[in-house]
Amino acid sequence: MIELFRIAFIKFTVIDLIDISIVSFIIYKLLTLMRGTKSLQILLGLLFLVLLSFLAFWFRLEALKWLITNIATVGVIVLVIVFQPEIRRALMQMGQSRIFRRLFKTETRNVQDEVCRAVEQLSARKWGALICFERDVGLNHIIETGKKLSAEVSSEALVTVFAPYTPLHDGAVVIQGDLIAAAGCTLPLTQNPVFHQTYGTRHKAAVGLSEDSDSVVVVVSEETGRISIAYDGILNKGIDLQMLPTGLKKLLEGRK
Repeated sequence: MIELFRIAFIKFTVIDLIDISIVSFIIYKLLTLMRGTKSLQILLGLLFLVLLSFLAFWFRLEALKWLITNIATVGVIVLVIVFQPEIRRALMQMGQSRIFRRLFKTETRNVQDEVCRAVEQLSARKWGALICFERDVGLNHIIETGKKLSAEVSSEALVTVFAPYTPLHDGAVVIQGDLIAAAGCTLPLTQNPVFHQTYGTRHKAAVGLSEDSDSVVVVVSEETGRISIAYDGILNKGIDLQMLPTGLKKLLEGRK
């Protein structure tokens, strides 16, 4: 009788813990990449189909089982097509991780150098600018507000974008990896009252984006030509041109 009531517990090892942690991390990163995009709605629809298929097999609904089985045969191809931008961006971010950057010398430093050269020219001419670096949190919802470019990062391109009276000079540039993803983008303004009376729209927009994401935003003032950097809801103003490359590199590597 005792054997009938004995409960068999599943053995949980360190390997199981590592396995669950890796899967959880992958799911978290996928949700982070899809934040602010239409792909999140598609993912919710797929979860609904999974739940529906479970119910179909549990209650033996033959017609529904047949329909879901046929959809599943082409489901992988459809998923690759639908989530192609997110898959591409995920692979790109993996290649730009700190581990890979230490093992292989990537072009991230060149991108920062190009941005610093552009900022130097923009500051000297007193041309206002907003340059956003995407990090772990995706900025697709910001990119969709501007003009998609997918252009190589260069000082010439950035200076041209922010030249006065050009169509995109009033918005922000978003940099994804080593590409200018979009220009003329609209950023959310900070609601912090500290910035309302003292700072202009560009600086409030830079702080606003840094509050909503982990982005690093470089600002050039149109009135004074002064350089500022926004991160984690903080505005570091009056950045010296000589210190800009070092400060930017530290922030993009996660050091403050």
